[in-house]
Amino acid sequence: MKRLALWILSLAAGVALLTGTLAAVLWQQLPDLNALSDYQPKQALRILSADGELLGEFGTERRRFVPLSDIPKPLQEALLATEDVDFWEHPGLDFSGIVRAVWHNLWHERPHGASTITQQLARDVYLTKQQVLSRKLVEMLLALKMERELGKTKILEVYMNHIYLGHRAYGFASAAERYFGKDLNTLTLAEHAMLAGLPQNPVQVNPVVHWQRAVQRQHHVLNRMQTVGFISAAQAQSAKNQTLRLRAQPKWAGTADHALEMVRAELYSRWGEDVYARGLTVHTTLKVPEQMAAHAALHKALWALERRQPYRGAEEGLADLAEDGSLQLASFTDHDDLDDTRAGVIRAVSRDALEVQLRDGSRITLSGPALRPALPFIGAQVAVAQRLQKGSKVRLLEVSPGKWQLTQRPQVEGAVVSLEPQTGAIRALVGGFDFKRLQFNHAIQAYRQPGSAFKPFVYSALIELGADSETLVQDEPLQIGDWAPQNYDHQFDGTLTLRQALARSKNTPTVRLLQEIGADRGRAWAAQFGLELNRQPSNLTLALGTGAVTPLQMAGAYAAFAAGGERPEPQLITRVVDAQGQLIWEAPPAPKLRAVSERNAFMTAQLLQAVMVEGTGAKASVSLARQDLYGKTGTTNDAVDAWFVGFQADRAAAVWIGYPQPRSLGERETGGGLALPVWVETLRPALKDRPPSPLQPPDGVIDVQGSWRYEEFQGDASLRKIGSAPTATPASVPASSAINSGA
Repeated sequence: MKRLALWILSLAAGVALLTGTLAAVLWQQLPDLNALSDYQPKQALRILSADGELLGEFGTERRRFVPLSDIPKPLQEALLATEDVDFWEHPGLDFSGIVRAVWHNLWHERPHGASTITQQLARDVYLTKQQVLSRKLVEMLLALKMERELGKTKILEVYMNHIYLGHRAYGFASAAERYFGKDLNTLTLAEHAMLAGLPQNPVQVNPVVHWQRAVQRQHHVLNRMQTVGFISAAQAQSAKNQTLRLRAQPKWAGTADHALEMVRAELYSRWGEDVYARGLTVHTTLKVPEQMAAHAALHKALWALERRQPYRGAEEGLADLAEDGSLQLASFTDHDDLDDTRAGVIRAVSRDALEVQLRDGSRITLSGPALRPALPFIGAQVAVAQRLQKGSKVRLLEVSPGKWQLTQRPQVEGAVVSLEPQTGAIRALVGGFDFKRLQFNHAIQAYRQPGSAFKPFVYSALIELGADSETLVQDEPLQIGDWAPQNYDHQFDGTLTLRQALARSKNTPTVRLLQEIGADRGRAWAAQFGLELNRQPSNLTLALGTGAVTPLQMAGAYAAFAAGGERPEPQLITRVVDAQGQLIWEAPPAPKLRAVSERNAFMTAQLLQAVMVEGTGAKASVSLARQDLYGKTGTTNDAVDAWFVGFQADRAAAVWIGYPQPRSLGERETGGGLALPVWVETLRPALKDRPPSPLQPPDGVIDVQGSWRYEEFQGDASLRKIGSAPTATPASVPASSAINSGA
């Protein structure tokens, strides 16, 4: 017996010596603690609107660093009561807890931990969560070193900013924003308790995914707080009774993705990869109400246009079905509900009915007229990609309560840009229908023909030669070599004033005007408005907008008419601050480039106002109930591109709609029918409660019987009729004068 006891003591001494030796060796190999003593957490790039709303973030980790002194005491207590009640007393290790854990692990299969907050932080920063003896020993040694070198306050501060709490949220400040949409200092006790329950298992008790588990865990935290004396029983019960509301997805989520990518790219070009981890906050010019309105209006127009197109069959890919034929939720991973449409998967198909299951599990049966568009896509003879069969992904729209019809994700694209004419501040920018599917930004990358939206630049050039709104031009058949330009309505109205010709968007008169000016001068004049010279043709088709422009260029060009002839440089970013709120970059005042004289801009604007009163844009004035609007429709040959570009004193906006690979939108589609309603709804929130502000006549113009005219072009000096040999003709005006006068 004595020999056995001696053997056991010797063994214990040997183990202790071996463990001590190992600990001494490992202590020398422990990493330095610079990562914690000078804690610089990765913080995502945050992008805010001009209204201060969070539009989006870039970075793998969502984290906002908050000093421990600014973290509410009830939240600290909730965490300690649950994770490490003796935190302020132990040296980094909870020895009684270790004994309990060892005893538990000897008699139970499932490991039971006894990690302090210090150990958890050591593991999270330096180690892995693998349950092996060597890793556990290093973790314990690290915890002792951290306590010795960092101190309790620093350890708790880093822990509460570093720990992962689910949904890409790291630290409690980020989690408070992610789950409740609040700052830490506005949380309630009930919310403190729910967040404090997350560190143990942020996946299994995530309130977004597992609400009941999260509530159970919250109650456990409150019970622990009561047990250790942090709160009373009444406080615990009151918190349990509180109805919690998780943060809803902001209404503007996803509406500005193309604009956000523009911001990200600009910041990346300045600071490289660091931009995703420095905690920078970018303030932009975007305004949420206007951005939401532009996005919603464009989507509405594209859905409506798509419903006028023939049905194309199944959306891409087949759903994943289990062996028993049941539908897997993963089938909807890349098959989302969009706007008012619902993603569905076909469960049963025949020529009499389709049974479709939606994301929420409900089932819709289509038959009769609702089935008719699907019939050409049922049967083995149909190409697999389009065939409607069990597992096919489709999309439904509830057109009235209980009445559903097949629809499809739009193939057509569009773009909207709205900016302030005086400053160039971009207030709304939509670059396409769905950024997730197509990152190409049509607002800045799509060079398309502007059609009749180009005509105001021709009229502006002619005004500089002495024309005014009452100058006459012939709307008669015109033959130029093999080309005979036609009007959209195929009608010729004879002699028209310039006001009438532009309001009616007549083509042959505009070609005659460009003949008078000269194509090269017309190109150069348009270039003064920011349109790229090398993308404009050097022939008379230029008059009908056969060059190439982007929506942003067109919005900026029309802004010059609203801003007295000065073209503002578009601006999207106003300033950038670091994680401490210190300004590190601020946009200089946007440069203004003189496009035309103030009086030229005013007189051209008067012609564009006539378009909105009596011409192709009149519906906008009626819808917005105001007369201080100026603009022009644009529809290219075969309705390949549809435009509306216009302005008011405070906003200039361009809307474009077309297919990514140019093709006809439809025989009867026009800029007035497609793009104009989008323009109206984009401007509606910007103009709400703003009194009318018509442009005022500048110096250098006179009113002659209701028609504005340059002072020097009075009487016979004015250009009264195109082709009537006026006193001031392009041939008699030097090129520099004709193109740059007033520039």
